[in-house]
Amino acid sequence: MIKILFVCHGNICRSPMAEFIMKKCLADQSIENLFFIDSAATTREEIGNDIYPPAKRKLTEMKIPFARRAARQMVRSDYSRYDYIIGMDEENLYDMRRICGGDPDRKISLLLDWAKRKGSNVADPWYTGNFDVTYNDILEGCTALIASLTNI
Repeated sequence: MIKILFVCHGNICRSPMAEFIMKKCLADQSIENLFFIDSAATTREEIGNDIYPPAKRKLTEMKIPFARRAARQMVRSDYSRYDYIIGMDEENLYDMRRICGGDPDRKISLLLDWAKRKGSNVADPWYTGNFDVTYNDILEGCTALIASLTNI
């Protein structure tokens, strides 16, 4: 089983969107049983909070199923639990490496690196208000990630 952790600042917008978009993409290909997908935050600001309502609206609009969840902060032991730890922006990468004590196994990456957009950030819709762009970037990254991991 391939274990993937998506990470963003607060775990209420981008990383849970990535979690549920990825789960839907995997289910559409009937390979969801080959993966374990989760998400976390780099900060404690939103711990315990559910997905941000505008993010829920975007997922609903795009027919992406999701469940109520509580934001959690990434912990050092996540490094050994997951095969891939995927951040949404450069600040997340910095914080993920700090939390994990580095990245000796090269598990940490940006989502859009998988889509051959090296160093590109998924914009935080908490600040931009643009959930369409965020959704499209996440879908592009998840689609490329699946293709890479399954050699499709």
